[in-house]
Amino acid sequence: MKKNLKVGILKETKTPPDRRVAVAPEQAIELLNKFPNVDLYFQPSDLRCYSDDEYKALGLSLKQDLSDCDILIGVKEVKVDALIANKKYLFFSHTAKEQSYNRPLLQEVLKKNITLVDYEYLTDEKNIRLVAFGHWAGIVGAYNGLIGFGKRTGLFSLKSAHDCHDMKEMFSEVEKVKLPPVKILITGGGRVAHGAMETLGSLNIKKVTPDEFLNKTFDETVYCQIDPWDYVKRKDGEKFNLQNFFYFPDEFESTFLPYTKVTDIFIACHFWDEKSPVFMTNDDMKANDFKMQVIADVSCDIAGPIPSTIRPSTIAEPFYGYNPQLGKEAEPFDKNNITVMAVDNLPGELPRDSSVDFGKGLIEKVYPSLFGDDKNEIIKRATIAKDGKLTEKFAYLQDFVDGK
Repeated sequence: MKKNLKVGILKETKTPPDRRVAVAPEQAIELLNKFPNVDLYFQPSDLRCYSDDEYKALGLSLKQDLSDCDILIGVKEVKVDALIANKKYLFFSHTAKEQSYNRPLLQEVLKKNITLVDYEYLTDEKNIRLVAFGHWAGIVGAYNGLIGFGKRTGLFSLKSAHDCHDMKEMFSEVEKVKLPPVKILITGGGRVAHGAMETLGSLNIKKVTPDEFLNKTFDETVYCQIDPWDYVKRKDGEKFNLQNFFYFPDEFESTFLPYTKVTDIFIACHFWDEKSPVFMTNDDMKANDFKMQVIADVSCDIAGPIPSTIRPSTIAEPFYGYNPQLGKEAEPFDKNNITVMAVDNLPGELPRDSSVDFGKGLIEKVYPSLFGDDKNEIIKRATIAKDGKLTEKFAYLQDFVDGK
Protein backbone atom coordinates (compact mmCIF):
# COMPACT_ATOMS: atom_id res chain seq x y z
CA MET A 1 0.00 0.00 0.00
CA LYS A 2 1.29 3.49 -0.95
CA LYS A 3 2.44 5.48 2.08
CA ASN A 4 0.83 8.81 2.88
CA LEU A 5 2.58 12.07 1.92
CA LYS A 6 3.88 13.81 5.03
CA VAL A 7 3.39 17.56 4.64
CA GLY A 8 4.88 20.09 7.08
CA ILE A 9 3.63 23.67 7.47
CA LEU A 10 6.66 25.74 8.43
CA LYS A 11 6.90 28.51 11.00
CA GLU A 12 8.17 31.67 9.29
CA THR A 13 11.87 32.44 9.84
CA LYS A 14 12.31 35.61 7.75
CA THR A 15 13.17 38.93 9.43
CA PRO A 16 11.23 41.19 9.81
CA PRO A 17 8.76 38.52 10.89
CA ASP A 18 5.74 37.62 8.77
CA ARG A 19 2.61 36.37 10.55
CA ARG A 20 0.89 34.77 7.53
CA VAL A 21 0.47 31.02 7.02
CA ALA A 22 -0.34 28.93 3.95
CA VAL A 23 -2.97 26.81 5.76
CA ALA A 24 -5.42 28.31 8.29
CA PRO A 25 -6.93 25.95 10.93
CA GLU A 26 -10.34 25.33 9.28
CA GLN A 27 -8.62 24.93 5.91
CA ALA A 28 -6.42 22.17 7.36
CA ILE A 29 -9.55 20.10 7.99
CA GLU A 30 -10.77 20.78 4.45
CA LEU A 31 -7.36 19.82 3.04
CA LEU A 32 -7.23 16.53 4.96
CA ASN A 33 -10.76 15.62 3.84
CA LYS A 34 -10.03 16.48 0.22
CA PHE A 35 -6.63 14.76 0.09
CA PRO A 36 -6.82 11.55 2.17
CA ASN A 37 -3.26 10.66 1.05
CA VAL A 38 -1.83 13.56 3.12
CA ASP A 39 -0.68 13.64 6.76
CA LEU A 40 -0.35 17.25 7.94
CA TYR A 41 1.96 18.67 10.62
CA PHE A 42 2.30 22.27 11.84
CA GLN A 43 5.56 23.59 13.22
CA PRO A 44 4.69 25.48 16.44
CA SER A 45 4.98 29.27 16.14
CA ASP A 46 4.42 32.10 18.60
CA LEU A 47 4.33 34.63 15.74
CA ARG A 48 1.71 33.11 13.46
CA CYS A 49 -1.60 34.99 13.16
CA TYR A 50 -3.39 31.75 14.17
CA SER A 51 -2.21 30.47 17.54
CA ASP A 52 -1.00 26.92 18.13
CA ASP A 53 -4.09 26.46 20.33
CA GLU A 54 -6.38 27.25 17.37
CA TYR A 55 -4.82 24.32 15.48
CA LYS A 56 -4.81 22.02 18.53
CA ALA A 57 -8.50 22.75 19.19
CA LEU A 58 -9.32 21.11 15.83
CA GLY A 59 -7.20 18.04 16.62
CA LEU A 60 -4.40 19.02 14.23
CA SER A 61 -0.85 17.79 14.80
CA LEU A 62 1.90 20.15 15.96
CA LYS A 63 5.48 19.01 15.50
CA GLN A 64 8.76 20.90 15.99
CA ASP A 65 10.96 18.59 13.92
CA LEU A 66 9.67 18.30 10.35
CA SER A 67 12.71 16.45 8.99
CA ASP A 68 10.67 13.32 8.17
CA CYS A 69 8.20 15.29 6.01
CA ASP A 70 8.22 14.92 2.21
CA ILE A 71 6.93 18.42 1.40
CA LEU A 72 7.52 21.59 3.42
CA ILE A 73 5.27 24.61 2.89
CA GLY A 74 5.95 28.19 4.03
CA VAL A 75 5.05 31.71 2.89
CA LYS A 76 8.23 33.82 2.71
CA GLU A 77 11.87 32.76 2.20
CA VAL A 78 13.16 30.05 4.52
CA LYS A 79 16.27 30.96 6.51
CA VAL A 80 19.32 29.43 4.78
CA ASP A 81 20.47 27.47 7.84
CA ALA A 82 16.94 26.09 8.38
CA LEU A 83 16.76 24.37 4.96
CA ILE A 84 16.60 20.56 5.16
CA ALA A 85 18.39 18.58 2.43
CA ASN A 86 16.53 16.43 -0.14
CA LYS A 87 13.08 17.93 0.55
CA LYS A 88 10.47 19.56 -1.68
CA TYR A 89 9.77 23.16 -0.59
CA LEU A 90 6.99 25.54 -1.56
CA PHE A 91 7.42 29.27 -0.73
CA PHE A 92 8.05 32.72 -2.23
CA SER A 93 11.82 32.49 -2.84
CA HIS A 94 12.41 35.90 -4.48
CA THR A 95 15.32 34.46 -6.45
CA ALA A 96 14.11 34.20 -10.07
CA LYS A 97 14.66 37.90 -10.79
CA GLU A 98 18.27 37.54 -9.60
CA GLN A 99 17.62 39.23 -6.26
CA SER A 100 21.20 39.45 -4.96
CA TYR A 101 20.17 39.29 -1.28
CA ASN A 102 18.80 35.78 -1.88
CA ARG A 103 21.72 34.36 -3.88
CA PRO A 104 22.95 32.38 -0.79
CA LEU A 105 19.44 30.89 -0.48
CA LEU A 106 19.41 29.58 -4.06
CA GLN A 107 23.00 28.31 -3.74
CA GLU A 108 22.03 26.35 -0.61
CA VAL A 109 18.90 24.95 -2.29
CA LEU A 110 21.07 23.51 -5.08
CA LYS A 111 23.77 22.30 -2.70
CA LYS A 112 21.21 20.48 -0.54
CA ASN A 113 19.44 18.85 -3.49
CA ILE A 114 16.18 20.62 -2.64
CA THR A 115 13.22 20.79 -5.04
CA LEU A 116 12.12 24.43 -4.92
CA VAL A 117 8.61 25.34 -6.08
CA ASP A 118 7.92 29.10 -6.10
CA TYR A 119 4.37 30.44 -5.65
CA GLU A 120 5.05 33.33 -8.01
CA TYR A 121 5.37 30.95 -10.98
CA LEU A 122 2.33 28.77 -10.30
CA THR A 123 0.33 29.52 -13.45
CA ASP A 124 -2.28 27.96 -15.68
CA GLU A 125 -1.69 27.15 -19.35
CA LYS A 126 -2.47 30.77 -20.27
CA ASN A 127 0.26 32.01 -17.92
CA ILE A 128 -2.30 33.45 -15.44
CA ARG A 129 -1.06 33.29 -11.84
CA LEU A 130 -3.00 30.89 -9.64
CA VAL A 131 -2.22 32.27 -6.17
CA ALA A 132 -1.14 35.74 -5.01
CA PHE A 133 -1.49 38.20 -2.15
CA GLY A 134 -1.82 41.25 -4.45
CA HIS A 135 -5.49 41.93 -3.68
CA TRP A 136 -4.62 42.32 0.02
CA ALA A 137 -1.71 44.64 -0.76
CA GLY A 138 -4.25 46.92 -2.48
CA ILE A 139 -6.77 46.73 0.38
CA VAL A 140 -4.17 47.65 3.02
CA GLY A 141 -2.25 50.10 0.80
CA ALA A 142 -5.35 52.24 0.22
CA TYR A 143 -6.17 52.10 3.95
CA ASN A 144 -2.63 53.25 4.78
CA GLY A 145 -3.05 56.08 2.27
CA LEU A 146 -6.11 57.21 4.25
CA ILE A 147 -4.17 56.95 7.55
CA GLY A 148 -1.44 59.15 6.01
CA PHE A 149 -3.94 61.78 4.86
CA GLY A 150 -5.61 61.81 8.29
CA LYS A 151 -2.26 62.28 10.06
CA ARG A 152 -1.13 64.95 7.59
CA THR A 153 -4.31 67.02 7.87
CA GLY A 154 -5.29 66.21 11.46
CA LEU A 155 -8.84 65.48 10.22
CA PHE A 156 -9.09 61.94 11.62
CA SER A 157 -7.04 59.21 13.24
CA LEU A 158 -7.23 55.50 12.34
CA LYS A 159 -5.87 52.39 14.01
CA SER A 160 -3.09 50.66 12.01
CA ALA A 161 -4.33 47.70 9.95
CA HIS A 162 -1.96 45.35 11.79
CA ASP A 163 -3.52 46.39 15.11
CA CYS A 164 -6.96 45.31 13.82
CA HIS A 165 -8.05 41.71 14.41
CA ASP A 166 -9.09 41.33 10.77
CA MET A 167 -10.47 43.18 7.75
CA LYS A 168 -13.91 43.54 9.35
CA GLU A 169 -12.42 45.58 12.20
CA MET A 170 -10.30 47.58 9.74
CA PHE A 171 -13.38 48.49 7.69
CA SER A 172 -15.18 49.54 10.87
CA GLU A 173 -12.26 51.97 11.42
CA VAL A 174 -12.83 53.37 7.92
CA GLU A 175 -16.23 54.64 9.10
CA LYS A 176 -14.36 57.33 11.07
CA VAL A 177 -12.96 58.83 7.86
CA LYS A 178 -14.33 62.25 6.95
CA LEU A 179 -12.75 63.45 3.72
CA PRO A 180 -13.00 66.92 2.22
CA PRO A 181 -13.65 67.10 -1.56
CA VAL A 182 -10.28 65.60 -2.56
CA LYS A 183 -9.39 63.60 -5.66
CA ILE A 184 -7.89 60.10 -5.24
CA LEU A 185 -6.09 58.37 -8.11
CA ILE A 186 -5.41 54.64 -8.51
CA THR A 187 -3.04 53.37 -11.23
CA GLY A 188 -3.33 49.78 -12.48
CA GLY A 189 -6.16 47.43 -13.34
CA GLY A 190 -5.23 44.11 -11.72
CA ARG A 191 -5.72 42.39 -8.37
CA VAL A 192 -3.88 45.13 -6.47
CA ALA A 193 -5.94 48.01 -7.90
CA HIS A 194 -9.17 46.09 -7.26
CA GLY A 195 -8.12 45.65 -3.63
CA ALA A 196 -7.58 49.42 -3.31
CA MET A 197 -11.01 50.05 -4.88
CA GLU A 198 -12.58 47.67 -2.33
CA THR A 199 -11.27 49.85 0.51
CA LEU A 200 -12.50 53.06 -1.15
CA GLY A 201 -15.80 51.30 -1.90
CA SER A 202 -16.33 50.82 1.84
CA LEU A 203 -16.37 54.66 2.07
CA ASN A 204 -18.92 54.98 -0.75
CA ILE A 205 -16.58 57.30 -2.65
CA LYS A 206 -17.85 58.16 -6.12
CA LYS A 207 -15.84 56.77 -9.05
CA VAL A 208 -15.34 59.12 -12.03
CA THR A 209 -13.87 58.76 -15.52
CA PRO A 210 -10.32 59.95 -16.35
CA ASP A 211 -11.79 62.84 -18.36
CA GLU A 212 -14.03 63.96 -15.46
CA PHE A 213 -11.16 63.56 -13.00
CA LEU A 214 -8.86 65.78 -15.05
CA ASN A 215 -11.35 68.43 -16.10
CA LYS A 216 -14.15 68.74 -13.56
CA THR A 217 -14.38 70.13 -10.04
CA PHE A 218 -16.42 68.21 -7.45
CA ASP A 219 -17.93 69.18 -4.12
CA GLU A 220 -17.40 65.63 -2.80
CA THR A 221 -14.50 63.14 -2.63
CA VAL A 222 -14.03 61.25 -5.90
CA TYR A 223 -11.62 58.61 -7.15
CA CYS A 224 -10.46 57.51 -10.57
CA GLN A 225 -8.76 54.27 -11.62
CA ILE A 226 -6.56 54.47 -14.71
CA ASP A 227 -5.01 51.78 -16.94
CA PRO A 228 -1.82 51.97 -19.06
CA TRP A 229 -3.71 53.44 -22.07
CA ASP A 230 -4.65 56.38 -19.82
CA TYR A 231 -1.07 57.21 -18.77
CA VAL A 232 1.21 56.26 -21.70
CA LYS A 233 1.12 56.62 -25.48
CA ARG A 234 3.21 55.27 -28.34
CA LYS A 235 6.14 57.47 -29.33
CA ASP A 236 5.36 56.96 -33.02
CA GLY A 237 1.73 58.07 -32.64
CA GLU A 238 0.33 54.63 -33.55
CA LYS A 239 -2.73 53.25 -31.71
CA PHE A 240 -2.19 51.87 -28.18
CA ASN A 241 -1.96 48.08 -27.89
CA LEU A 242 -1.62 46.52 -24.41
CA GLN A 243 0.38 43.46 -25.51
CA ASN A 244 2.69 45.77 -27.39
CA PHE A 245 3.18 47.85 -24.22
CA PHE A 246 4.03 44.71 -22.22
CA TYR A 247 6.56 43.46 -24.77
CA PHE A 248 8.08 46.77 -25.94
CA PRO A 249 7.62 49.28 -23.09
CA ASP A 250 10.51 51.43 -24.32
CA GLU A 251 8.45 52.36 -27.39
CA PHE A 252 6.07 54.37 -25.19
CA GLU A 253 6.17 57.73 -23.41
CA SER A 254 4.32 58.98 -20.34
CA THR A 255 1.13 61.07 -20.53
CA PHE A 256 0.72 61.05 -16.74
CA LEU A 257 1.73 64.65 -15.99
CA PRO A 258 -1.81 66.20 -16.04
CA TYR A 259 -2.82 63.84 -13.20
CA THR A 260 -0.11 65.28 -10.92
CA LYS A 261 -1.85 68.68 -11.08
CA VAL A 262 -5.29 67.50 -9.87
CA THR A 263 -4.59 64.50 -7.58
CA ASP A 264 -4.48 64.85 -3.78
CA ILE A 265 -3.96 61.19 -2.83
CA PHE A 266 -2.16 58.84 -5.26
CA ILE A 267 -2.47 55.07 -4.68
CA ALA A 268 0.01 53.38 -7.04
CA CYS A 269 -1.06 49.81 -7.84
CA HIS A 270 0.38 49.35 -11.34
CA PHE A 271 2.92 46.84 -12.65
CA TRP A 272 6.01 48.67 -13.90
CA ASP A 273 8.81 47.43 -16.14
CA GLU A 274 12.27 49.03 -15.91
CA LYS A 275 12.07 49.82 -19.63
CA SER A 276 8.70 51.60 -19.19
CA PRO A 277 8.52 55.40 -19.05
CA VAL A 278 8.51 56.90 -15.55
CA PHE A 279 5.28 58.42 -14.25
CA MET A 280 6.96 61.67 -13.27
CA THR A 281 10.37 63.22 -12.70
CA ASN A 282 11.68 65.05 -9.65
CA ASP A 283 11.40 68.30 -11.64
CA ASP A 284 7.69 67.55 -12.20
CA MET A 285 7.32 67.19 -8.42
CA LYS A 286 9.02 70.56 -7.85
CA ALA A 287 6.44 72.40 -9.99
CA ASN A 288 4.18 74.93 -8.21
CA ASP A 289 1.06 73.19 -9.56
CA PHE A 290 2.11 69.71 -8.36
CA LYS A 291 -0.80 68.77 -6.08
CA MET A 292 -0.13 65.30 -4.61
CA GLN A 293 -0.01 65.36 -0.81
CA VAL A 294 0.05 61.61 -0.10
CA ILE A 295 1.57 58.89 -2.30
CA ALA A 296 0.70 55.38 -1.17
CA ASP A 297 3.07 53.40 -3.39
CA VAL A 298 1.72 49.87 -3.17
CA SER A 299 3.81 48.82 -6.20
CA CYS A 300 6.94 50.00 -4.33
CA ASP A 301 9.47 50.16 -7.19
CA ILE A 302 12.50 51.71 -5.51
CA ALA A 303 14.15 54.48 -7.57
CA GLY A 304 11.59 53.64 -10.26
CA PRO A 305 8.66 55.49 -11.84
CA ILE A 306 7.87 57.66 -8.79
CA PRO A 307 10.89 59.69 -7.55
CA SER A 308 9.60 59.94 -3.96
CA THR A 309 9.83 56.14 -3.47
CA ILE A 310 13.45 56.17 -2.33
CA ARG A 311 13.22 53.17 0.03
CA PRO A 312 10.69 50.65 1.30
CA SER A 313 9.02 51.54 4.59
CA THR A 314 7.94 49.03 7.24
CA ILE A 315 4.72 47.89 8.85
CA ALA A 316 6.01 49.39 12.13
CA GLU A 317 7.02 52.72 10.47
CA PRO A 318 4.92 52.99 7.29
CA PHE A 319 5.47 56.67 6.45
CA TYR A 320 8.35 58.90 5.50
CA GLY A 321 8.44 62.32 3.91
CA TYR A 322 10.00 63.36 0.60
CA ASN A 323 11.09 66.89 -0.18
CA PRO A 324 11.25 67.36 -3.98
CA GLN A 325 13.16 70.65 -3.69
CA LEU A 326 15.99 68.86 -1.88
CA GLY A 327 15.39 65.49 -3.59
CA LYS A 328 15.66 63.63 -0.31
CA GLU A 329 13.85 62.12 2.67
CA ALA A 330 12.27 64.53 5.14
CA GLU A 331 9.68 64.73 7.93
CA PRO A 332 6.59 62.70 6.87
CA PHE A 333 3.71 65.03 7.73
CA ASP A 334 5.23 68.48 7.09
CA LYS A 335 3.07 70.35 4.54
CA ASN A 336 6.18 71.20 2.46
CA ASN A 337 6.89 67.49 1.95
CA ILE A 338 5.06 64.65 0.26
CA THR A 339 3.84 61.93 2.63
CA VAL A 340 5.06 58.58 1.28
CA MET A 341 3.84 55.09 2.21
CA ALA A 342 5.96 52.35 0.60
CA VAL A 343 5.50 49.22 2.74
CA ASP A 344 6.62 46.26 0.63
CA ASN A 345 4.81 43.48 2.56
CA LEU A 346 1.35 45.03 3.01
CA PRO A 347 -0.67 41.74 3.08
CA GLY A 348 1.21 40.94 6.31
CA GLU A 349 -0.87 43.68 7.99
CA LEU A 350 -4.08 41.61 7.64
CA PRO A 351 -2.55 38.17 8.06
CA ARG A 352 -5.68 36.24 9.05
CA ASP A 353 -7.79 37.32 6.06
CA SER A 354 -4.97 37.20 3.53
CA SER A 355 -3.88 33.73 4.74
CA VAL A 356 -7.40 32.33 4.31
CA ASP A 357 -7.71 33.80 0.82
CA PHE A 358 -4.28 32.49 -0.22
CA GLY A 359 -4.93 29.06 1.31
CA LYS A 360 -8.24 28.79 -0.57
CA GLY A 361 -6.40 29.29 -3.87
CA LEU A 362 -3.86 26.62 -2.95
CA ILE A 363 -6.52 24.04 -2.03
CA GLU A 364 -8.56 24.65 -5.18
CA LYS A 365 -5.87 25.22 -7.81
CA VAL A 366 -2.47 23.96 -6.62
CA TYR A 367 -2.70 21.07 -4.13
CA PRO A 368 -4.46 18.70 -6.58
CA SER A 369 -1.26 18.89 -8.69
CA LEU A 370 1.15 18.98 -5.73
CA PHE A 371 -0.37 16.01 -3.89
CA GLY A 372 -1.52 14.11 -7.00
CA ASP A 373 -0.82 13.98 -10.71
CA ASP A 374 0.68 17.18 -12.14
CA LYS A 375 -0.95 16.53 -15.52
CA ASN A 376 -1.22 20.25 -16.37
CA GLU A 377 2.42 20.81 -15.33
CA ILE A 378 1.42 23.48 -12.80
CA ILE A 379 4.11 22.36 -10.35
CA LYS A 380 6.66 21.72 -13.10
CA ARG A 381 6.33 25.31 -14.44
CA ALA A 382 6.96 26.73 -10.95
CA THR A 383 9.91 24.49 -10.06
CA ILE A 384 13.13 26.51 -9.99
CA ALA A 385 15.48 23.76 -8.79
CA LYS A 386 15.40 19.95 -8.78
CA ASP A 387 17.99 17.15 -8.40
CA GLY A 388 20.69 19.66 -7.43
CA LYS A 389 20.29 21.64 -10.66
CA LEU A 390 18.28 24.57 -12.00
CA THR A 391 15.37 23.42 -14.15
CA GLU A 392 15.36 24.22 -17.86
CA LYS A 393 13.01 27.19 -17.50
CA PHE A 394 15.24 28.77 -14.82
CA ALA A 395 18.63 27.77 -16.28
CA TYR A 396 19.26 31.47 -16.99
CA LEU A 397 19.99 31.85 -13.24
CA GLN A 398 23.23 29.83 -13.45
CA ASP A 399 25.51 32.89 -13.79
CA PHE A 400 23.63 34.50 -10.89
CA VAL A 401 24.19 31.37 -8.76
CA ASP A 402 27.88 31.35 -9.74
CA GLY A 403 28.19 35.02 -8.74
CA LYS A 404 29.13 36.14 -12.25
